[in-house]
Amino acid sequence: MKLLIFAGSTRQHSFNRKLAHVAADLARASGAAVTHLELADLDIPMYNADLEAQGTPPDVMRLKQILFEHPAWIICSPEYNASYPALLKNTIDWASSPVKSDPAWTDEFKFSRGKVVGILSASPGALGGLRSQSHLAPLLLNVQCWVAPRNFALGHAGTAFDADGRLLSDLHRQKVQAVIDQVLLAATRLTDAGSGPA
Repeated sequence: MKLLIFAGSTRQHSFNRKLAHVAADLARASGAAVTHLELADLDIPMYNADLEAQGTPPDVMRLKQILFEHPAWIICSPEYNASYPALLKNTIDWASSPVKSDPAWTDEFKFSRGKVVGILSASPGALGGLRSQSHLAPLLLNVQCWVAPRNFALGHAGTAFDADGRLLSDLHRQKVQAVIDQVLLAATRLTDAGSGPA
């Protein structure tokens, strides 16, 4: 199963980027074909319809293709003001905007329809970014993703990782693994049933 993992942060020492690295390592150990995407590697401006009218940026087209090619995703979301950050919204907004000049991408939900998505989050606070998850899930449902019921919010993230970025707690690793396992299982079943992406 091809699994895409990315964090909604480009900050150098982001807890959610660390969590995405942990998830990628665990998923590879589970046998998944993992693509760990760093959004900082893509040159994607803030969404602007006037800019888009001049031509969809090349890295947006690249993003659409990457998202489309993976039946399963894990998203690690920071929490800003009790919600997910603008970077995640901007990423989804660009990905969901149809490209009128390209017949292959006139379908706004081609990139997301039928994808199984697991949500993780990390925060210095006790709730671990849980409120960001409660806002992100409806956005993903709106673009026709299947959102896994199991999730994990890592609280007190400032003390949760060792110097190498690994989770110190076995329990935390188990909770991340449980989300991965559910996403991979659901994506496999949907794909086998013909309800998921090709």
